[in-house]
Amino acid sequence: QVQLVESGGGLVQPGGSLRLSCAASGRIFNIYAMGWYRQAPGKQRELVARITSGGSTNYADSVKGRFTISRDNAKNTIDLQMNSLNPEDTAVYYCNVQATTSPMAIKYNYWGQGTQVTVSS
Repeated sequence: QVQLVESGGGLVQPGGSLRLSCAASGRIFNIYAMGWYRQAPGKQRELVARITSGGSTNYADSVKGRFTISRDNAKNTIDLQMNSLNPEDTAVYYCNVQATTSPMAIKYNYWGQGTQVTVSS
């Protein structure tokens, strides 16, 4: 089993910044893509940013140029630096990891418990 622990959410004023972190631990054989998703009240969960094991990234159009995802393969961690936040960024942010737990295991998607980000004056 793989456990994900997220940190860094909170309340910030419009135009401000926050940094989210996620650490994966447990029975990990290999980690593939890692990413952040978010879900606002009444909306579906959506991809925010994703990074492959090779470092390739993709972002939602709404966050391009404002958010930056980074990854430390040695520590099994990812960070999401969020700048120029606006109220539309308010949501619960979830860490997601594609991982295997043994050489013969198939990839499985693991999710963190979520961390609240609120952008408000």
